[in-house]
Amino acid sequence: MKRRMINSTLAVVLVVVAVFCVPLGVVETRSIENAAREQVSAEALHLVGVVENRVAAGEPIEPEALKGLQDETAARYAVVSVPGQAPIAMGDKPGGDVLSVTETGAHGETVTVEQPRTNLNRDIRDTLLLLAGVALLAIAAAVALGVWQARRLARPLTDLAETAERLGSGDPRPRDRRYGVPELDRIAEVLDGSAERIARMLTAERRLAADASHQLRTPLTALSMRLEEIIETDDHDTVKEEATIALGQVERLTDVVQRLLTSSREPRNASAVTFEVDEVIKQQTEEWRPALQRSGRPLHIEGPPGQTAVGTPGAVAQVLAALIENTLMHGDGAVTIRTRVRDTSVVLEVQDEGEGVDPELGARVFERTVSGHNSTGIGLAVARDLAEADGGRLELVSQRPAVFSLFLRRGDDC
Repeated sequence: MKRRMINSTLAVVLVVVAVFCVPLGVVETRSIENAAREQVSAEALHLVGVVENRVAAGEPIEPEALKGLQDETAARYAVVSVPGQAPIAMGDKPGGDVLSVTETGAHGETVTVEQPRTNLNRDIRDTLLLLAGVALLAIAAAVALGVWQARRLARPLTDLAETAERLGSGDPRPRDRRYGVPELDRIAEVLDGSAERIARMLTAERRLAADASHQLRTPLTALSMRLEEIIETDDHDTVKEEATIALGQVERLTDVVQRLLTSSREPRNASAVTFEVDEVIKQQTEEWRPALQRSGRPLHIEGPPGQTAVGTPGAVAQVLAALIENTLMHGDGAVTIRTRVRDTSVVLEVQDEGEGVDPELGARVFERTVSGHNSTGIGLAVARDLAEADGGRLELVSQRPAVFSLFLRRGDDC
């Protein structure tokens, strides 16, 4: 590309030089020649006028009488012819190519003035050399300009190519570089916009993968516990009961997968319904009670029964499961699931008797990768996202003891 730009700039300058310098050289050559001819003609007219005046006055035409009438500095040669007299020559006759002008007077006298073309040719040569120098200077300036412009444009293009290669290699960081050329700046803006979109998509994909891993882990853990209960018992009725509960957990696992697949395409609250809060609590207590019992931790249910809320039962169940799992991993003592009514909201609270949340963490426990016990740090973040996507909110209302509250809109307010 650099060579093409230099060649194109040089071609344009050569065309301009050819179009302007050649005609200008011809014009200047003719102008110099015409000026020299006019000077020779003026001298010839001057001599013929003097001769004509002397002839009219009856004075003799002699070389001594004409002496001093020529411009001696011009080194011209003149021949005066008067009828009835021999021609009178003045100056040294030039050799070679000469510029000659002949003028005739009223009485038949003629004056011929000759000048060597040496000085004339030198002036023409100097003028043409000056034009050639200007042309060469213009060509050199064009080459320098072409090289500078080629580098100025090639460097941004190389930079943009590197940016595009970085995008293709999975590095979507925008560079925010501008080059002072509108077209290149537009390309840079498009690439930066693409980089930002790719970064958002990659972040969303990583976040979806992390969320999916965490949201699937909880129901799979609960299902695994049910299968362990089935393996350890020989009672047919217990096996049937545990298998029924396991099938319900498989259905909820299927619901989780479906929500993950459609979460990016469905608007929020698209599947919100009025549901019984007690049913969701019962479902989760059945799933988590065996794990809590194995840890020697009792589970208590408190609050007025029969409350209804607006939301997605599956999402609320996942939030409640995440809170119970959080108490199981990081808490201690009895676990209490409490239901209460506050204004237009139904509040589900999960509390334990452990040391609570580290004061240095505080509300940061809902930030991703933030954890006080070397866990993944995304469980509570996913739970809060699920709550907000369902039209509710999840808050840490007490650090010691740890109390997490899920606020949902009351069903009887619809």
